[in-house]
Amino acid sequence: MTDRPLTLMAVHAHPDDEATGTGGVLARYAAEGIRTVLVTCTDGGCGDGPGGVKPGDPGHDPAAVALMRRQELEASCEVLKISDLELLDYADSGMMGWPSNDAPGSFWQTPVQEGAARLAELMRLYRPDVVVTYDENGFYGHPDHIQAHRITMAALEMTALTPKVYWTTMPRSMMQRFGEIMREFHEDMPEPDPAESAAMAEIGLPDDEISTWVDTIAFSGQKFDALAAHASQGENIFFLKMGKERFGELMGTETFVRVQDATGAAIPENDLFAGLR
Repeated sequence: MTDRPLTLMAVHAHPDDEATGTGGVLARYAAEGIRTVLVTCTDGGCGDGPGGVKPGDPGHDPAAVALMRRQELEASCEVLKISDLELLDYADSGMMGWPSNDAPGSFWQTPVQEGAARLAELMRLYRPDVVVTYDENGFYGHPDHIQAHRITMAALEMTALTPKVYWTTMPRSMMQRFGEIMREFHEDMPEPDPAESAAMAEIGLPDDEISTWVDTIAFSGQKFDALAAHASQGENIFFLKMGKERFGELMGTETFVRVQDATGAAIPENDLFAGLR
Protein backbone atom coordinates (compact mmCIF):
# COMPACT_ATOMS: atom_id res chain seq x y z
CA MET A 1 0.00 0.00 0.00
CA THR A 2 1.13 3.56 -0.68
CA ASP A 3 -0.02 7.00 0.35
CA ARG A 4 -0.80 7.88 -3.26
CA PRO A 5 -4.43 9.02 -3.52
CA LEU A 6 -6.91 7.24 -5.74
CA THR A 7 -6.97 9.26 -8.95
CA LEU A 8 -9.49 9.84 -11.73
CA MET A 9 -8.22 11.30 -15.02
CA ALA A 10 -10.77 12.61 -17.54
CA VAL A 11 -9.49 13.42 -21.04
CA HIS A 12 -11.74 15.89 -22.84
CA ALA A 13 -11.57 17.79 -26.10
CA HIS A 14 -12.79 21.31 -25.28
CA PRO A 15 -13.57 23.64 -22.40
CA ASP A 16 -17.15 22.74 -21.29
CA ASP A 17 -16.91 19.05 -22.26
CA GLU A 18 -15.78 18.24 -18.73
CA ALA A 19 -19.12 19.42 -17.37
CA THR A 20 -21.43 17.93 -20.00
CA GLY A 21 -20.49 14.27 -19.79
CA THR A 22 -18.53 13.91 -16.58
CA GLY A 23 -19.40 16.88 -14.34
CA GLY A 24 -21.29 14.59 -11.99
CA VAL A 25 -18.54 12.03 -11.48
CA LEU A 26 -15.85 14.70 -11.20
CA ALA A 27 -17.82 16.46 -8.45
CA ARG A 28 -18.84 13.22 -6.70
CA TYR A 29 -15.38 11.71 -6.57
CA ALA A 30 -13.77 14.99 -5.54
CA ALA A 31 -16.23 15.07 -2.63
CA GLU A 32 -15.15 11.52 -1.73
CA GLY A 33 -11.51 12.60 -1.46
CA ILE A 34 -10.37 11.19 -4.79
CA ARG A 35 -7.90 13.26 -6.79
CA THR A 36 -9.54 14.44 -10.02
CA VAL A 37 -7.36 15.35 -12.98
CA LEU A 38 -8.84 17.03 -16.06
CA VAL A 39 -6.88 17.06 -19.32
CA THR A 40 -8.37 19.47 -21.87
CA CYS A 41 -6.89 18.91 -25.31
CA THR A 42 -7.85 22.06 -27.24
CA ASP A 43 -8.16 25.78 -26.61
CA GLY A 44 -11.84 26.00 -27.67
CA GLY A 45 -11.04 28.75 -30.17
CA CYS A 46 -13.77 27.59 -32.58
CA GLY A 47 -16.46 28.32 -30.01
CA ASP A 48 -18.78 31.33 -30.06
CA GLY A 49 -17.28 34.73 -29.43
CA PRO A 50 -18.80 37.61 -27.41
CA GLY A 51 -22.38 38.27 -28.42
CA GLY A 52 -22.64 34.83 -30.02
CA VAL A 53 -20.45 35.68 -33.02
CA LYS A 54 -19.71 32.46 -34.90
CA PRO A 55 -16.39 31.13 -36.18
CA GLY A 56 -15.62 32.56 -39.61
CA ASP A 57 -17.92 35.56 -39.13
CA PRO A 58 -16.56 39.11 -38.94
CA GLY A 59 -15.40 39.89 -35.44
CA HIS A 60 -14.63 36.32 -34.41
CA ASP A 61 -11.14 36.23 -32.93
CA PRO A 62 -10.10 32.64 -32.11
CA ALA A 63 -7.28 33.78 -29.81
CA ALA A 64 -9.61 36.00 -27.79
CA VAL A 65 -12.24 33.24 -27.67
CA ALA A 66 -9.60 30.77 -26.44
CA LEU A 67 -8.57 33.15 -23.64
CA MET A 68 -12.18 33.68 -22.58
CA ARG A 69 -12.87 29.96 -22.63
CA ARG A 70 -9.81 29.20 -20.54
CA GLN A 71 -11.12 31.53 -17.86
CA GLU A 72 -14.52 29.82 -18.03
CA LEU A 73 -12.84 26.41 -17.80
CA GLU A 74 -10.97 27.45 -14.67
CA ALA A 75 -14.25 28.63 -13.15
CA SER A 76 -15.90 25.31 -14.01
CA CYS A 77 -13.02 23.41 -12.40
CA GLU A 78 -13.48 25.45 -9.24
CA VAL A 79 -17.18 24.57 -9.15
CA LEU A 80 -16.46 20.86 -9.64
CA LYS A 81 -13.55 20.95 -7.15
CA ILE A 82 -11.20 19.46 -9.76
CA SER A 83 -7.79 18.87 -8.21
CA ASP A 84 -5.59 19.38 -11.25
CA LEU A 85 -6.17 20.95 -14.68
CA GLU A 86 -3.76 20.15 -17.51
CA LEU A 87 -4.00 21.92 -20.88
CA LEU A 88 -2.57 20.39 -24.05
CA ASP A 89 -3.66 23.62 -25.76
CA TYR A 90 -3.98 22.39 -29.33
CA ALA A 91 -5.97 24.61 -31.68
CA ASP A 92 -9.67 23.73 -31.78
CA SER A 93 -10.44 21.90 -35.04
CA GLY A 94 -14.10 22.91 -35.26
CA MET A 95 -16.92 20.65 -36.37
CA MET A 96 -16.32 17.89 -38.90
CA GLY A 97 -15.96 19.37 -42.39
CA TRP A 98 -15.01 22.88 -41.30
CA PRO A 99 -11.92 24.43 -42.96
CA SER A 100 -10.35 24.64 -39.49
CA ASN A 101 -10.01 20.84 -39.57
CA ASP A 102 -7.09 21.31 -41.96
CA ALA A 103 -5.38 24.21 -40.20
CA PRO A 104 -1.75 23.58 -39.23
CA GLY A 105 -1.54 23.07 -35.48
CA SER A 106 -5.15 21.98 -35.14
CA PHE A 107 -5.74 18.98 -32.91
CA TRP A 108 -7.19 17.02 -35.82
CA GLN A 109 -3.96 17.52 -37.78
CA THR A 110 -1.70 16.58 -34.86
CA PRO A 111 -0.06 13.16 -35.26
CA VAL A 112 -1.66 10.78 -32.78
CA GLN A 113 1.69 9.61 -31.47
CA GLU A 114 2.73 13.19 -30.72
CA GLY A 115 -0.39 13.96 -28.70
CA ALA A 116 -0.24 10.54 -27.06
CA ALA A 117 3.35 11.05 -25.94
CA ARG A 118 2.39 14.27 -24.15
CA LEU A 119 -0.60 12.61 -22.51
CA ALA A 120 1.49 9.58 -21.52
CA GLU A 121 3.81 11.94 -19.60
CA LEU A 122 0.80 13.18 -17.62
CA MET A 123 -0.36 9.62 -17.00
CA ARG A 124 3.05 8.72 -15.61
CA LEU A 125 2.97 11.82 -13.42
CA TYR A 126 -0.51 11.30 -11.97
CA ARG A 127 -0.74 7.48 -12.24
CA PRO A 128 -4.54 7.43 -12.61
CA ASP A 129 -6.52 4.49 -11.29
CA VAL A 130 -9.41 5.37 -13.62
CA VAL A 131 -9.25 7.04 -17.04
CA VAL A 132 -12.34 8.37 -18.81
CA THR A 133 -12.58 9.58 -22.40
CA TYR A 134 -14.80 9.18 -25.49
CA ASP A 135 -15.48 6.19 -27.72
CA GLU A 136 -14.03 5.73 -31.23
CA ASN A 137 -16.62 8.08 -32.73
CA GLY A 138 -16.10 10.77 -30.12
CA PHE A 139 -19.70 10.05 -29.03
CA TYR A 140 -21.17 12.09 -31.89
CA GLY A 141 -18.46 12.41 -34.54
CA HIS A 142 -16.64 15.59 -33.54
CA PRO A 143 -13.06 15.43 -34.84
CA ASP A 144 -11.50 16.68 -31.61
CA HIS A 145 -13.45 14.12 -29.57
CA ILE A 146 -12.30 11.37 -31.92
CA GLN A 147 -8.72 12.59 -31.61
CA ALA A 148 -8.98 12.72 -27.80
CA HIS A 149 -10.06 9.07 -27.88
CA ARG A 150 -7.16 8.16 -30.16
CA ILE A 151 -4.43 9.83 -28.12
CA THR A 152 -5.83 8.45 -24.86
CA MET A 153 -5.81 4.87 -26.04
CA ALA A 154 -2.36 5.31 -27.62
CA ALA A 155 -1.00 6.94 -24.45
CA LEU A 156 -2.20 4.01 -22.36
CA GLU A 157 -0.24 1.66 -24.63
CA MET A 158 2.89 3.79 -24.09
CA THR A 159 2.76 3.38 -20.32
CA ALA A 160 2.98 0.37 -18.06
CA LEU A 161 -0.12 1.52 -16.20
CA THR A 162 -3.27 -0.60 -15.95
CA PRO A 163 -6.08 1.75 -14.90
CA LYS A 164 -9.73 0.97 -15.34
CA VAL A 165 -10.67 2.69 -18.63
CA TYR A 166 -14.11 3.98 -19.51
CA TRP A 167 -15.74 5.60 -22.51
CA THR A 168 -18.60 8.04 -21.95
CA THR A 169 -21.93 7.04 -23.46
CA MET A 170 -25.64 7.50 -23.06
CA PRO A 171 -28.46 4.95 -22.96
CA ARG A 172 -30.74 5.06 -25.97
CA SER A 173 -33.71 5.42 -23.61
CA MET A 174 -32.23 8.70 -22.39
CA MET A 175 -31.49 9.86 -25.94
CA GLN A 176 -35.17 9.36 -26.73
CA ARG A 177 -36.10 11.35 -23.63
CA PHE A 178 -33.78 14.17 -24.72
CA GLY A 179 -35.54 14.33 -28.06
CA GLU A 180 -38.91 14.65 -26.34
CA ILE A 181 -37.65 17.42 -24.05
CA MET A 182 -36.06 19.35 -26.92
CA ARG A 183 -39.38 19.34 -28.75
CA GLU A 184 -41.06 20.47 -25.53
CA PHE A 185 -38.73 23.47 -25.29
CA HIS A 186 -38.83 24.16 -29.04
CA GLU A 187 -42.41 23.63 -30.16
CA ASP A 188 -41.60 24.98 -33.63
CA MET A 189 -38.64 22.64 -34.08
CA PRO A 190 -38.99 20.91 -37.47
CA GLU A 191 -38.96 17.17 -37.69
CA PRO A 192 -35.43 15.95 -38.55
CA ASP A 193 -34.92 14.46 -41.99
CA PRO A 194 -34.63 10.66 -42.16
CA ALA A 195 -30.83 10.70 -42.54
CA GLU A 196 -30.46 12.90 -39.47
CA SER A 197 -32.84 10.69 -37.52
CA ALA A 198 -30.86 7.61 -38.49
CA ALA A 199 -27.61 9.25 -37.39
CA MET A 200 -29.12 10.28 -34.06
CA ALA A 201 -30.40 6.73 -33.53
CA GLU A 202 -26.79 5.49 -33.64
CA ILE A 203 -25.64 7.77 -30.81
CA GLY A 204 -25.32 6.10 -27.44
CA LEU A 205 -25.94 2.43 -26.70
CA PRO A 206 -28.83 0.12 -25.91
CA ASP A 207 -29.39 0.25 -22.16
CA ASP A 208 -28.28 -3.35 -21.63
CA GLU A 209 -24.86 -2.68 -23.21
CA ILE A 210 -23.92 -0.01 -20.69
CA SER A 211 -21.60 -1.38 -18.04
CA THR A 212 -21.56 1.44 -15.51
CA TRP A 213 -24.32 3.65 -14.11
CA VAL A 214 -23.10 6.20 -11.57
CA ASP A 215 -25.59 8.03 -9.37
CA THR A 216 -24.59 11.71 -9.37
CA ILE A 217 -27.94 13.31 -8.56
CA ALA A 218 -26.57 14.83 -5.34
CA PHE A 219 -24.06 16.71 -7.50
CA SER A 220 -26.37 17.77 -10.34
CA GLY A 221 -26.46 21.33 -8.99
CA GLN A 222 -22.67 21.55 -9.25
CA LYS A 223 -22.83 20.10 -12.74
CA PHE A 224 -25.39 22.70 -13.78
CA ASP A 225 -23.28 25.50 -12.30
CA ALA A 226 -20.18 24.17 -14.06
CA LEU A 227 -22.02 24.28 -17.38
CA ALA A 228 -23.27 27.77 -16.57
CA ALA A 229 -19.66 28.85 -15.99
CA HIS A 230 -19.20 28.44 -19.75
CA ALA A 231 -21.50 31.42 -20.31
CA SER A 232 -20.05 32.38 -23.69
CA GLN A 233 -21.27 29.07 -25.10
CA GLY A 234 -24.72 29.27 -23.50
CA GLU A 235 -26.49 29.31 -26.86
CA ASN A 236 -25.03 25.85 -27.57
CA ILE A 237 -25.64 24.35 -24.12
CA PHE A 238 -29.24 23.21 -24.38
CA PHE A 239 -29.29 21.78 -20.85
CA LEU A 240 -29.15 25.24 -19.26
CA LYS A 241 -32.59 26.02 -20.68
CA MET A 242 -34.14 23.36 -18.43
CA GLY A 243 -33.45 25.08 -15.14
CA LYS A 244 -31.73 23.37 -12.22
CA GLU A 245 -34.58 21.21 -10.96
CA ARG A 246 -35.47 19.70 -14.34
CA PHE A 247 -31.79 19.34 -15.15
CA GLY A 248 -31.23 17.34 -11.97
CA GLU A 249 -34.11 15.00 -12.75
CA LEU A 250 -32.73 14.20 -16.19
CA MET A 251 -28.98 14.39 -15.60
CA GLY A 252 -28.67 12.65 -12.21
CA THR A 253 -26.97 9.55 -13.61
CA GLU A 254 -23.82 9.36 -15.74
CA THR A 255 -23.18 6.29 -17.83
CA PHE A 256 -20.07 4.62 -19.21
CA VAL A 257 -18.73 1.55 -20.97
CA ARG A 258 -15.83 -0.14 -19.23
CA VAL A 259 -13.22 -1.15 -21.80
CA GLN A 260 -10.22 -2.03 -19.62
CA ASP A 261 -10.17 -3.55 -16.14
CA ALA A 262 -7.72 -5.47 -13.99
CA THR A 263 -9.89 -5.61 -10.86
CA GLY A 264 -12.43 -8.21 -11.87
CA ALA A 265 -15.25 -6.05 -10.51
CA ALA A 266 -18.63 -7.39 -11.60
CA ILE A 267 -20.69 -5.51 -14.16
CA PRO A 268 -23.05 -3.79 -14.35
CA GLU A 269 -21.44 -1.57 -11.72
CA ASN A 270 -22.40 1.71 -10.07
CA ASP A 271 -18.93 3.01 -9.21
CA LEU A 272 -15.97 3.79 -11.47
CA PHE A 273 -13.74 2.75 -8.56
CA ALA A 274 -15.42 -0.59 -7.93
CA GLY A 275 -12.71 -3.12 -7.12
CA LEU A 276 -10.21 -0.38 -6.21
CA ARG A 277 -11.39 0.43 -2.67
